[in-house]
Amino acid sequence: MKILITGGSGLLGQYLNLELSKENNILSLYNNNIGNCTDFKSVKIDITNFQLIEKIFENFLPNIVVHTASISNPQSADKLNPKIVYDVNVNATKKIAELSEKYQAKLIYSSTDLVYAGYRGSMLKEDAKLIPISIYAETKLMGEVKIQETFDNYLILRMALMFGFGINHSMNHFSQMYEDLKNNKKIKLFYDQFRTPVSLLEAARIIGSLCNNDIKGEIINTGGKERLSRVELGEILCDNARLDKSLIEKISMEEFKDLPMVADVSMNTEKLQSYGIKIKSVEESINEILNFKF
Repeated sequence: MKILITGGSGLLGQYLNLELSKENNILSLYNNNIGNCTDFKSVKIDITNFQLIEKIFENFLPNIVVHTASISNPQSADKLNPKIVYDVNVNATKKIAELSEKYQAKLIYSSTDLVYAGYRGSMLKEDAKLIPISIYAETKLMGEVKIQETFDNYLILRMALMFGFGINHSMNHFSQMYEDLKNNKKIKLFYDQFRTPVSLLEAARIIGSLCNNDIKGEIINTGGKERLSRVELGEILCDNARLDKSLIEKISMEEFKDLPMVADVSMNTEKLQSYGIKIKSVEESINEILNFKF
């Protein structure tokens, strides 16, 4: 298949390049940093340049579009002009949906678990109450709506917290946590925020499996099976990487006033698993990450 990947140099995008290129013809789009896109057919582009985006669709004629490009950090989004965040996360998503319909491509869109109400209980199903409380989550949900208003050949994946090591320039909290622990530095982790984390390797594999599935018009919780706090995730890392758990200081998310107060957006992933997708445990995933050769 021909698969167009947006956000190809991002945290998830670089893992998608590695995974989806195994059996498909991929074209990976990136903006500021090239990352591992240099190893694949790729194009540097501003995702809001709609004229150039259409040219790419016209020339490449993808069967599937995996749309991960966004302003994806809630803190970064809060500091930007809201119009910029809206253009990237909403208007560009709407245009990509329209082009996917025009060129008869399935659209797989990476949304976020942060669209859910974070105070309504745990292991939320896809029909749970939606109350995004950051501009990032709000615009990701608006992207979902624009896609659904455009056509029905889509999969909307509400992605859980993703953990693993960033490739090249890309970094995340897990990478920093591992480096600090390895260097015997104390770290602070939340004990009172719960997610259903999934490894970057696993997330890319799941998306690869969904590319080969005929389902469409669905919203799917995409994460792990275990409801964990950041503290618990850090402790599992320590247990499997032989790091010192006593370096973890347990803190409340309320100590960070600039963070969205999302207590529990752990997701029920039974729907995802019903499509025959097997999900590794967090412990299995961490061991895989620690032994993965890039």
